[in-house]
Amino acid sequence: MSLPQNLKPLEWIAHLSPDNCPGGVPRSDQAWRDLVNRIVKDVRAVLAAASDKSDKSDPADPADPSDRSDDGLLPRHGGYRRLRGFQVASLVYDATVIFCDRFISKRSRTHDQMVQAARSGRQNIAEGSMASATSKKTELKLTNVAKASLEELLLDYEDHLRQNGLRQWDKSAPDALDVRHRHRSYPAEWFAADRPDGDLLDPYHTAGANAETAANTILCLIHQAIYLLKRQIAALETAFLEEGGFTERLYRERRKHRRQGRPPG
Repeated sequence: MSLPQNLKPLEWIAHLSPDNCPGGVPRSDQAWRDLVNRIVKDVRAVLAAASDKSDKSDPADPADPSDRSDDGLLPRHGGYRRLRGFQVASLVYDATVIFCDRFISKRSRTHDQMVQAARSGRQNIAEGSMASATSKKTELKLTNVAKASLEELLLDYEDHLRQNGLRQWDKSAPDALDVRHRHRSYPAEWFAADRPDGDLLDPYHTAGANAETAANTILCLIHQAIYLLKRQIAALETAFLEEGGFTERLYRERRKHRRQGRPPG
Protein backbone atom coordinates (compact mmCIF):
# COMPACT_ATOMS: atom_id res chain seq x y z
CA MET A 1 0.00 0.00 0.00
CA SER A 2 1.53 3.30 -1.09
CA LEU A 3 0.97 6.45 0.94
CA PRO A 4 -0.36 9.70 -0.57
CA GLN A 5 2.39 11.99 -1.83
CA ASN A 6 1.97 14.49 1.02
CA LEU A 7 2.59 11.69 3.54
CA LYS A 8 5.71 10.24 1.90
CA PRO A 9 7.97 11.72 4.63
CA LEU A 10 6.05 9.53 7.11
CA GLU A 11 6.46 6.32 5.15
CA TRP A 12 9.18 5.10 7.50
CA ILE A 13 6.61 5.20 10.34
CA ALA A 14 4.15 3.07 8.42
CA HIS A 15 6.89 0.49 7.76
CA LEU A 16 8.36 0.63 11.24
CA SER A 17 9.39 -2.79 12.56
CA PRO A 18 12.07 -4.25 14.87
CA ASP A 19 14.24 -4.82 11.78
CA ASN A 20 14.33 -1.20 10.59
CA CYS A 21 13.75 0.77 13.78
CA PRO A 22 16.09 3.82 13.79
CA GLY A 23 18.88 3.13 16.23
CA GLY A 24 17.59 -0.37 16.86
CA VAL A 25 14.75 -1.56 19.04
CA PRO A 26 14.37 0.79 22.05
CA ARG A 27 15.64 -0.84 25.23
CA SER A 28 14.87 1.89 27.74
CA ASP A 29 12.17 4.40 28.57
CA GLN A 30 14.37 7.20 27.27
CA ALA A 31 14.90 5.39 23.96
CA TRP A 32 11.15 4.95 23.56
CA ARG A 33 10.60 8.65 24.31
CA ASP A 34 13.23 9.58 21.71
CA LEU A 35 11.50 7.44 19.10
CA VAL A 36 8.07 8.89 19.86
CA ASN A 37 9.50 12.44 19.81
CA ARG A 38 11.01 11.79 16.38
CA ILE A 39 7.67 10.50 15.09
CA VAL A 40 5.81 13.53 16.48
CA LYS A 41 8.44 15.89 15.02
CA ASP A 42 8.09 14.40 11.53
CA VAL A 43 4.28 14.46 11.73
CA ARG A 44 4.28 18.10 12.79
CA ALA A 45 6.59 18.95 9.87
CA VAL A 46 4.07 17.38 7.46
CA LEU A 47 1.25 19.30 9.12
CA ALA A 48 3.18 22.56 8.82
CA ALA A 49 3.83 21.91 5.12
CA ALA A 50 0.16 21.14 4.56
CA SER A 51 -0.81 24.35 6.36
CA ASP A 52 1.57 26.41 4.20
CA LYS A 53 0.11 24.86 1.05
CA SER A 54 -3.40 25.61 2.23
CA ASP A 55 -2.45 29.24 2.88
CA LYS A 56 -1.52 29.62 -0.79
CA SER A 57 -4.36 27.67 -2.36
CA ASP A 58 -7.32 28.67 -0.19
CA PRO A 59 -7.02 32.29 0.94
CA ALA A 60 -10.64 32.36 2.10
CA ASP A 61 -9.94 30.06 5.04
CA PRO A 62 -6.29 28.98 5.34
CA ALA A 63 -6.69 27.64 8.88
CA ASP A 64 -9.51 25.21 8.24
CA PRO A 65 -8.10 21.83 7.20
CA SER A 66 -11.12 19.88 8.38
CA ASP A 67 -12.30 19.32 4.79
CA ARG A 68 -9.17 17.38 3.91
CA SER A 69 -9.57 13.64 3.56
CA ASP A 70 -8.55 11.38 6.41
CA ASP A 71 -5.27 9.88 5.18
CA GLY A 72 -5.04 7.23 7.87
CA LEU A 73 -2.18 8.37 10.07
CA LEU A 74 -3.47 11.88 10.60
CA PRO A 75 -7.04 12.28 11.83
CA ARG A 76 -9.11 15.22 10.68
CA HIS A 77 -8.26 18.29 12.69
CA GLY A 78 -8.77 22.03 12.71
CA GLY A 79 -12.04 23.42 11.47
CA TYR A 80 -12.22 25.61 14.56
CA ARG A 81 -13.70 28.54 12.66
CA ARG A 82 -16.92 26.55 12.38
CA LEU A 83 -17.09 25.83 16.11
CA ARG A 84 -19.83 27.82 17.80
CA GLY A 85 -17.62 28.10 20.90
CA PHE A 86 -14.81 29.68 18.86
CA GLN A 87 -17.24 32.05 17.19
CA VAL A 88 -18.72 33.27 20.48
CA ALA A 89 -15.23 33.57 22.00
CA SER A 90 -14.23 35.72 19.00
CA LEU A 91 -17.17 38.04 19.66
CA VAL A 92 -16.18 38.22 23.33
CA TYR A 93 -12.59 39.11 22.40
CA ASP A 94 -13.50 41.95 20.05
CA ALA A 95 -16.22 43.25 22.38
CA THR A 96 -13.73 43.24 25.28
CA VAL A 97 -11.24 45.30 23.27
CA ILE A 98 -14.02 47.82 22.57
CA PHE A 99 -15.24 47.82 26.18
CA CYS A 100 -11.79 48.23 27.75
CA ASP A 101 -10.81 51.04 25.38
CA ARG A 102 -14.03 52.90 26.28
CA PHE A 103 -14.43 52.29 30.00
CA ILE A 104 -11.07 51.20 31.50
CA SER A 105 -7.92 53.30 31.54
CA LYS A 106 -5.13 51.93 29.36
CA ARG A 107 -2.78 52.69 32.24
CA SER A 108 -4.64 50.18 34.40
CA ARG A 109 -3.35 46.61 34.60
CA THR A 110 -6.97 45.50 34.47
CA HIS A 111 -7.20 46.76 30.88
CA ASP A 112 -4.40 44.48 29.67
CA GLN A 113 -5.48 41.56 31.83
CA MET A 114 -9.04 41.58 30.51
CA VAL A 115 -7.94 41.86 26.88
CA GLN A 116 -5.38 39.07 27.33
CA ALA A 117 -7.92 36.81 29.06
CA ALA A 118 -10.36 37.35 26.18
CA ARG A 119 -7.60 36.68 23.66
CA SER A 120 -6.57 33.49 25.47
CA GLY A 121 -10.16 32.27 25.41
CA ARG A 122 -10.17 32.51 21.63
CA GLN A 123 -6.62 31.57 20.67
CA ASN A 124 -6.42 28.42 22.81
CA ILE A 125 -9.50 26.97 21.09
CA ALA A 126 -7.77 27.39 17.73
CA GLU A 127 -4.41 26.07 18.95
CA GLY A 128 -6.02 23.05 20.58
CA SER A 129 -7.98 22.26 17.43
CA MET A 130 -4.86 22.35 15.27
CA ALA A 131 -2.86 20.28 17.79
CA SER A 132 -5.50 17.54 17.82
CA ALA A 133 -3.90 15.74 14.87
CA THR A 134 -1.01 14.56 17.03
CA SER A 135 -2.20 15.09 20.60
CA LYS A 136 -5.73 14.77 21.92
CA LYS A 137 -4.28 15.46 25.35
CA THR A 138 -3.01 18.85 24.17
CA GLU A 139 -6.37 19.64 22.58
CA LEU A 140 -8.16 18.85 25.86
CA LYS A 141 -5.68 20.89 27.87
CA LEU A 142 -5.85 23.97 25.65
CA THR A 143 -9.63 23.89 25.38
CA ASN A 144 -9.79 23.80 29.17
CA VAL A 145 -7.33 26.72 29.33
CA ALA A 146 -9.67 28.64 27.02
CA LYS A 147 -12.59 27.96 29.36
CA ALA A 148 -10.56 28.99 32.42
CA SER A 149 -9.52 32.26 30.74
CA LEU A 150 -13.14 33.11 29.99
CA GLU A 151 -14.14 32.30 33.57
CA GLU A 152 -11.46 34.75 34.75
CA LEU A 153 -12.84 37.36 32.35
CA LEU A 154 -16.36 36.71 33.67
CA LEU A 155 -15.24 37.73 37.16
CA ASP A 156 -13.65 40.92 35.79
CA TYR A 157 -16.95 42.03 34.26
CA GLU A 158 -18.90 41.12 37.40
CA ASP A 159 -16.38 43.10 39.47
CA HIS A 160 -16.67 46.10 37.17
CA LEU A 161 -20.44 46.17 37.55
CA ARG A 162 -20.31 45.69 41.32
CA GLN A 163 -17.53 48.20 41.99
CA ASN A 164 -19.20 50.87 39.89
CA GLY A 165 -22.67 50.42 41.34
CA LEU A 166 -24.11 49.07 38.10
CA ARG A 167 -26.87 46.51 37.82
CA GLN A 168 -26.10 42.96 36.72
CA TRP A 169 -28.81 41.36 34.64
CA ASP A 170 -30.55 38.24 35.87
CA LYS A 171 -30.16 35.39 33.39
CA SER A 172 -33.91 35.38 32.79
CA ALA A 173 -34.18 39.17 32.32
CA PRO A 174 -35.63 40.25 28.94
CA ASP A 175 -32.36 41.99 27.96
CA ALA A 176 -30.34 38.84 28.70
CA LEU A 177 -32.76 36.66 26.75
CA ASP A 178 -32.57 39.08 23.84
CA VAL A 179 -28.77 38.73 23.70
CA ARG A 180 -28.98 34.94 23.78
CA HIS A 181 -31.64 34.77 21.07
CA ARG A 182 -30.50 37.58 18.79
CA HIS A 183 -28.18 35.46 16.65
CA ARG A 184 -29.07 31.79 16.21
CA SER A 185 -26.21 31.50 13.73
CA TYR A 186 -23.39 33.72 12.53
CA PRO A 187 -22.28 34.47 8.94
CA ALA A 188 -19.11 32.55 8.09
CA GLU A 189 -17.44 35.69 6.73
CA TRP A 190 -17.38 37.17 10.23
CA PHE A 191 -14.69 34.65 11.17
CA ALA A 192 -12.78 34.36 7.89
CA ALA A 193 -9.01 34.53 8.07
CA ASP A 194 -8.85 37.41 5.60
CA ARG A 195 -11.06 39.77 7.60
CA PRO A 196 -9.45 43.25 7.45
CA ASP A 197 -7.20 44.24 10.35
CA GLY A 198 -8.95 46.59 12.74
CA ASP A 199 -12.37 45.40 11.61
CA LEU A 200 -13.81 44.46 15.02
CA LEU A 201 -16.90 42.28 15.32
CA ASP A 202 -19.63 44.16 17.15
CA PRO A 203 -23.04 42.73 16.18
CA TYR A 204 -24.38 43.51 19.67
CA HIS A 205 -23.45 47.22 19.36
CA THR A 206 -21.29 47.45 22.48
CA ALA A 207 -19.43 50.37 20.90
CA GLY A 208 -22.50 52.58 21.35
CA ALA A 209 -23.91 51.14 24.57
CA ASN A 210 -23.40 52.49 28.08
CA ALA A 211 -21.09 50.64 30.47
CA GLU A 212 -23.88 48.70 32.18
CA THR A 213 -25.45 47.43 28.97
CA ALA A 214 -22.12 46.67 27.31
CA ALA A 215 -20.76 44.73 30.32
CA ASN A 216 -23.96 42.74 30.73
CA THR A 217 -24.12 41.94 27.03
CA ILE A 218 -20.56 40.61 27.10
CA LEU A 219 -21.32 38.66 30.27
CA CYS A 220 -24.15 36.89 28.45
CA LEU A 221 -21.78 35.99 25.62
CA ILE A 222 -19.12 34.73 28.05
CA HIS A 223 -21.67 32.48 29.78
CA GLN A 224 -22.66 31.13 26.38
CA ALA A 225 -19.04 30.50 25.38
CA ILE A 226 -18.24 28.71 28.66
CA TYR A 227 -21.31 26.51 28.27
CA LEU A 228 -20.28 25.56 24.73
CA LEU A 229 -16.69 24.83 25.80
CA LYS A 230 -17.91 22.59 28.62
CA ARG A 231 -19.86 20.57 26.06
CA GLN A 232 -16.85 20.46 23.76
CA ILE A 233 -14.57 19.25 26.56
CA ALA A 234 -17.05 16.52 27.51
CA ALA A 235 -17.18 15.36 23.88
CA LEU A 236 -13.37 15.37 23.64
CA GLU A 237 -13.08 13.30 26.82
CA THR A 238 -15.56 10.74 25.51
CA ALA A 239 -13.80 10.53 22.15
CA PHE A 240 -10.42 10.08 23.85
CA LEU A 241 -11.71 7.25 26.05
CA GLU A 242 -13.35 5.49 23.11
CA GLU A 243 -10.76 6.06 20.39
CA GLY A 244 -7.52 6.86 22.20
CA GLY A 245 -4.96 9.40 21.05
CA PHE A 246 -2.43 9.69 18.24
CA THR A 247 -0.14 6.96 19.61
CA GLU A 248 -2.97 4.42 19.63
CA ARG A 249 -4.04 5.51 16.14
CA LEU A 250 -0.47 5.18 14.88
CA TYR A 251 -0.27 1.64 16.31
CA ARG A 252 -3.58 0.62 14.72
CA GLU A 253 -2.62 2.00 11.33
CA ARG A 254 0.79 0.30 11.41
CA ARG A 255 -0.80 -3.06 12.24
CA LYS A 256 -3.38 -2.55 9.49
CA HIS A 257 -0.64 -1.73 6.98
CA ARG A 258 1.41 -4.78 7.92
CA ARG A 259 -1.62 -7.08 7.65
CA GLN A 260 -2.49 -5.71 4.21
CA GLY A 261 1.09 -6.20 3.00
CA ARG A 262 1.34 -9.76 4.32
CA PRO A 263 1.06 -12.48 1.61
CA PRO A 264 -1.78 -15.00 2.07
CA GLY A 265 -0.76 -18.05 4.13
